[in-house]
Amino acid sequence: MNLTIESTKTLHNGVEMPRFGLGVYKMTDKEAAVEAMVKAIQTGYKAIDTATVYDNEAEVGEAVRAGGVKREELFITSKVWNTDQGYDQTLHAFEASLKRLDMDYLDLYLTHWAIPDTFEETYRAIERLYDEKLIRAAGVSNHQQHHLEKILAKDNTKPMVNQIELHPQLTQESLREFCAAQDIAVTSWSPLARGRLLEDPVLSEIGEKHGKSIAQTIIRWHLQNDLIVIPKSVTPSRIVENADVFDFELSEEEIKQISALNQDWRSGTHPDEIKV
Repeated sequence: MNLTIESTKTLHNGVEMPRFGLGVYKMTDKEAAVEAMVKAIQTGYKAIDTATVYDNEAEVGEAVRAGGVKREELFITSKVWNTDQGYDQTLHAFEASLKRLDMDYLDLYLTHWAIPDTFEETYRAIERLYDEKLIRAAGVSNHQQHHLEKILAKDNTKPMVNQIELHPQLTQESLREFCAAQDIAVTSWSPLARGRLLEDPVLSEIGEKHGKSIAQTIIRWHLQNDLIVIPKSVTPSRIVENADVFDFELSEEEIKQISALNQDWRSGTHPDEIKV
């Protein structure tokens, strides 16, 4: 699999989405957040994934303007938070996000969680944003198959992306297969399982064979599984290290070994248990 830091996945509407980017969850120190994002952009990251609830959309906008790369060469994602869901509320929330980002458009806008009474109307609003060309791609996050089936039964534009918690201890193979059948790209959040795997002996042995860290080995596993991956770090050296995954390739056997670590373990909330 010949991949580079600039490799993209073609979404079903033809938009090219970077396969590798920076997640900015919990980057709440404003100065450190901007520095980390600028470092990522200057390292070659082409995507930044934020959300209203992360409280750093303004910092994302600042970093994009300071990074020395044209806005149109970057892929910026944000998400509508649970308390802002519903048709009209989502439209207002998006407008507020654009204002904080100080941008004219977003590359991708997602429903953050499938809140039972509102997620369908929320996605309908995201479809409108897509139709009005305020976003280049429409999507969801933390949606199970049954959530997607409800959206697919009514949508005019099916989601292009589903962002879900996914890592070697939560491989989500059934949901991934469903998304693949529907031509919905999958983005992995918490791709390193929040550090839980960083001493795993299987990953350590595989990484050593390639002269790579466990984190690099896991990121490569995501990429070779046709997943979009957004590892998060505020540490400059780690930001560089996480991007240094394009000069080696895992064998089919190594990918199977890593996938076999699955325990259906979640670092976050199960999507069916989320509350507003």
